[in-house]
Amino acid sequence: MAYDEQTAERVRKVLAGRRDVAAKKMMGGLAFMVKGSMCCSVSGRGGLLIRVGADEGVFGEPHVRQVKMDARTMSGFARVDPEGYATDAALKTWVQRGLDAVASLPADKSRKPASRKAPKRAAKSKRRAKE
Repeated sequence: MAYDEQTAERVRKVLAGRRDVAAKKMMGGLAFMVKGSMCCSVSGRGGLLIRVGADEGVFGEPHVRQVKMDARTMSGFARVDPEGYATDAALKTWVQRGLDAVASLPADKSRKPASRKAPKRAAKSKRRAKE
């Protein structure tokens, strides 16, 4: 099942002012990555996946449930049915929750910027040329 293009466009509009957002097709949907971490995703199974982190209180809200993938429940994410983000204000609120959850993540030190050094093969070629 393909994700809902209209919802994806609405999410793009909410995130339009940010430079640190990238859309990436994954898990049958379109994920919106902020600083390399998934903020939210327009799901191919319907609805939105929103990163909520440790905020378990959202599961008591209408049209919200835990995310299940096969037999596994994903902690830190909520599935919001379309009725839960029918208005632009509601969608903005959910996306903001995802942004807040991403902002609360610890800095990932394993992601290093790409090195600007020449590849090792090129260095070997230079040594051979000098010989």
